Amino acid sequence: MPNPPSPQPEAPQTQSLITYPCQFPIKVMGVRVDGLVTAITHIAHQFDPTFDAATVELRESKGGKYLGVTITITATSREQLDELYRTLSTHPMVKVVL
Repeated sequence: MPNPPSPQPEAPQTQSLITYPCQFPIKVMGVRVDGLVTAITHIAHQFDPTFDAATVELRESKGGKYLGVTITITATSREQLDELYRTLSTHPMVKVVL
């Protein structure tokens, strides 16, 4: 008589270090081109309807070729942050998301 399959162990529940909702800064870097900031703020609004574009912080690279854009969104879940990072990372104007 074959042995019954052993039960699969449950995936451990990972405790989040973030308490939702919270203000969450995200730094986005891209080549300094027209439309970069507009594209990033548009994406931020898609994930956080309360996002205030007036809070955006900009920092040019030393050579002026790149622009760092810091957005602060109201994070409501890990899933929201994961999808926001994915969307920003795959945008053609964006080089890095931190």
